[in-house]
Amino acid sequence: MSTVQQPRGRGAGKLWGVGLGPGDPELVTVKAARIIADADVIAYHCARHGNSIARSVAEPYLRSGQVEERLMYPLTVETTDHPGGYAGAMADFYRDSAELLAEHLAAGRDVVLLAEGDPLFFSSYMHMHKRLAGRFDAEIIPGVTSISGASAALGIPLVEGEETLTVLPGTAEPGELVAHLRTGEALAVMKLGRTFGKVRQALAEAGRLEEAWYVERASTSRQQIAKVVDVDPASVPYFSLIVVPGRRNNPLAATPAGADDESGIGTPGEVVVVGLGPGPAAQTTPQVSAELAAATDLVGYTTYLKRITPRTGQRVHATDNRVETQRAEFALDLASKGSRVAVVSSGDPGVFAMAAAVTEVASEPAWQHVPVRVVPGVSAAQAVAAAAGAPLGHDFAIISLSDLLKPWSVIEQRIRAAVDADLVFAVYNPASRTRTEQIRRFQELLNALVPADRVLIQGRDVGGDGQRLQLLTVADFDPATVDMRTLLIVGSSQTRIVRRPAGDLAFTPRHYPQS
Repeated sequence: MSTVQQPRGRGAGKLWGVGLGPGDPELVTVKAARIIADADVIAYHCARHGNSIARSVAEPYLRSGQVEERLMYPLTVETTDHPGGYAGAMADFYRDSAELLAEHLAAGRDVVLLAEGDPLFFSSYMHMHKRLAGRFDAEIIPGVTSISGASAALGIPLVEGEETLTVLPGTAEPGELVAHLRTGEALAVMKLGRTFGKVRQALAEAGRLEEAWYVERASTSRQQIAKVVDVDPASVPYFSLIVVPGRRNNPLAATPAGADDESGIGTPGEVVVVGLGPGPAAQTTPQVSAELAAATDLVGYTTYLKRITPRTGQRVHATDNRVETQRAEFALDLASKGSRVAVVSSGDPGVFAMAAAVTEVASEPAWQHVPVRVVPGVSAAQAVAAAAGAPLGHDFAIISLSDLLKPWSVIEQRIRAAVDADLVFAVYNPASRTRTEQIRRFQELLNALVPADRVLIQGRDVGGDGQRLQLLTVADFDPATVDMRTLLIVGSSQTRIVRRPAGDLAFTPRHYPQS
């Protein structure tokens, strides 16, 4: 087939991608209505039956004498005898459709291609745009998306403040759906119909089913709204979607996990222990952010809680850093009365942080009925290692220099064992304003145990505004430069520093040389 080619601006017509909104003809923009009425050719996609929802929405703005081009899909399911399969059949269809419109454009006719919702938002228009916009003048008229229409139909704010919106196609793989549904804040799932059952199951696995709303044919006379849990999957058409508004405003997510029963004991909520990462907001995982948004109560050390902006209605319980057991008991007590409690740590909650205290207290008989979960975070050791390269590329250990919970003799024994085993080891809690003796002893021990050229990495506030990363040797190490925000990594005999113009790197090979 020959390709129609017409220089732009020399008598050619113009391609218009016109968004029609979610279905109500009165939601078509003033500009869209004007362009539809002025166009020489009106094109629209349709199924094999020939009917087009887009045309029905635009009908009030059509005029007599316009040429109409139906771009009829060859199939709507992925079953075909085309040698290229479904993808091949659709590629041929889009190519042929583009050439049909190109003939009109080359003849000087303006072409409007109608699109439900917005032309560049899960719309078939984009396939024509990519094939024609480089050859002819093209302009997009945005339209109200189905998500906006559904949100308006619900009358529930979709996102507020710092909440984020995740939009998913129902055709995505189940595992991908579950991952996004679990970590997202506000959610919208499009392309339902045959996929509704799969999406509903994914919502259940992600723990979001009870928060989800179903909206069918938003803004039209056939509009329906229901909770997803009440919808019959067999009745769901393609023109429907699922909306999970952000938890600040979603009434389905506003009730705590448990409510007091007649005994006054209440159904337990849960405690989830989360790690914010080492400092920068970018290193807080989406899963942790989702857990924080879902919580009714935030419990933690004052410094860590200052890193969080609580949503409206959340209760914040800040405590001193030296009362871990009491903090854990307090969180478990709140959860036993129905609250969804997030216990906040920095870094990873299971590395010298609150997960150990919470799980230990939760093992006691008084709290064994309270659900407890731990959600991982980026640890300080991971952050410093990543900034330096890959010093933790082989076996490694993690040791804390704090002697508040164990004697120095135990710390020294473990350092000696790590060195004897030729392990890389990360050093947490190396010093504080009042605890400086341990880091001096540590330097003396290293000088006695390892060669002076042994790699030592010193990272402070890695990822933050005050980041300071040094790739040193034991001989270069100055303990006076260490504070509580510092983490050290001592290399094994195989750890190397490579000085490069593009930036120094430290690494430990995954395979030792053969002897």
